[in-house]
Amino acid sequence: MKSDKQFLASESLNGIAIGDAFGESFFGEEGLINSYIHQRILPEKFIDFTDDTIMAIAVFKSLEKLGEINQDFLSEEFTKNYYLDINRGYGPSMHQYFRAVKGGENWKKVSYSKFEGQGSMGNGGAMRASVIGAYFYDDLDKLRLNAELSCEVTHANKEAIEGTKAIALAAAFAVQEKLGIKQLNQQEFIQKIQNELDDSDIKSKLNKCLYLDGNPSIELLVKTLGNGTKMTAQDTVPIVIWMLSRYRSNFEECIWNTVSALGDRDTTCAMAGGISILCCEENTVPEWTKNVENWKNSSFYNEL
Repeated sequence: MKSDKQFLASESLNGIAIGDAFGESFFGEEGLINSYIHQRILPEKFIDFTDDTIMAIAVFKSLEKLGEINQDFLSEEFTKNYYLDINRGYGPSMHQYFRAVKGGENWKKVSYSKFEGQGSMGNGGAMRASVIGAYFYDDLDKLRLNAELSCEVTHANKEAIEGTKAIALAAAFAVQEKLGIKQLNQQEFIQKIQNELDDSDIKSKLNKCLYLDGNPSIELLVKTLGNGTKMTAQDTVPIVIWMLSRYRSNFEECIWNTVSALGDRDTTCAMAGGISILCCEENTVPEWTKNVENWKNSSFYNEL
């Protein structure tokens, strides 16, 4: 794999788009969806990405144009892309955010006003963070800073920020593995991420990941780690880290196992896909991924 930072960030964004579109296709009647997952059948042939990828595109553009996360640029890109297509799965809080920003309110004021001044602890910062980890894989100080900056634009709560750092770190370590800089077993992968985080619920919950070895059922994993149903970072990031700790070298296995947890499946699969693609064996990326909407050709990336 090339070590060019822009290429790595682009690869991560490819993985986000694939995982996002893949996971989104598995919403529906639970019995039918579980049957598709058990048989490994894709519900749709051609699949489109959601807001997860669209917001990650803006992160990539900031890195591509400026070499860092510029918060004003990011807020402008987020808002512009939102109004290109508001029906891409944005949550209620984000609809309010974009209306306020377009109405002239400062993004920081809007972000910090959420939840009585605590800021949102949603998983939206983490879902776009692997691009940052890929770009800053060789400088963890810059990684943590830029992850925090990117998250704060929409999710100012500490838990959201630590979740964003965790996903960015996972991406950085995936790149380091692929480049032969280090090799990590399942527990080492989790511990390396945990060691770089500030004290938080996210960091504490990664302890549970460490003790879920062997072959735990998906039901136990969801009960212990969450699956994003609550839409918070601490209910979403831990199960993704666990899946990556075990399956990251096999892209297809990684996203199929991740989607089996159900929950906020477009987001969990976007996170897993954006990281696994950085270190997986190339022959584990299936042919059907060519049927995913191409972000590079989209109006969200190309200037109108």
